[in-house]
Amino acid sequence: MNEISNPKLTGLSKTLRKNMTKEERHLWYDFLKNLPVTVNRQKVVGDYIVDFYCSSAKVVIELDGSQHFDIKGEAKDIIRDEFLKGLGLTVLRYSNLEVKTNFNGVCEDIWNHIRTSPPPTAEPPLKGKP
Repeated sequence: MNEISNPKLTGLSKTLRKNMTKEERHLWYDFLKNLPVTVNRQKVVGDYIVDFYCSSAKVVIELDGSQHFDIKGEAKDIIRDEFLKGLGLTVLRYSNLEVKTNFNGVCEDIWNHIRTSPPPTAEPPLKGKP
């Protein structure tokens, strides 16, 4: 996937990595960081910063706090998810409460999506090039 980078968000993504929520830290340090695939924290994708991103599986992992459950937050998430899906990404959303109360289930679901994702396809060779 050719990500659409946005240099304006790079500084903010670095700040967010340093100031992760309690649930993000828990998921990162107790699960995602130790996976046998690369997962990035607070990754810039287009005009968005996603919580976690596994490029090899084309999976975005979002942890949702209370702001995501009002009408305005839900509408923004729909637009964001459609953009990410348009890039061929699978968006997994979990509430902070799920991470707190069902951590093993969240981790199992994430791992199932990552391990069963199709492997990246190679670009076809360009015609007319030696």
